[in-house]
Amino acid sequence: MADLIRITGIKGFGYHGVFEAERANGQDFYVDVELEVDLTRASISDDVKDTINYAEVIDLVVEEITTNPVSLIEKLAGRIAERIKITFAQAARVTVTVHKPQAPVAAEVKDISVTISR
Repeated sequence: MADLIRITGIKGFGYHGVFEAERANGQDFYVDVELEVDLTRASISDDVKDTINYAEVIDLVVEEITTNPVSLIEKLAGRIAERIKITFAQAARVTVTVHKPQAPVAAEVKDISVTISR
């Protein structure tokens, strides 16, 4: 399938991390979502009910970022992907990338991210 819905840079403030300071202070997380979905009907009908409403996907992602802290961004990415698959069953594949640009590492990095596909 070649049809994609891509949403990049969904921002949320969360308290995810292995270290106590991350859990106490929180930080910004950014999420990219790519949905493989047949957009044939939507491209003809021009009706939002024939596609996946990206506003609803964004709300779901922000909720996952801002609630229920986890230690690993791998867990957060998996949780987001699974919830999208359940909520939007018409998605043949869901790819989620969680970015943690302020990760507490010894060197300065531009970004650290994890990508999961389901």
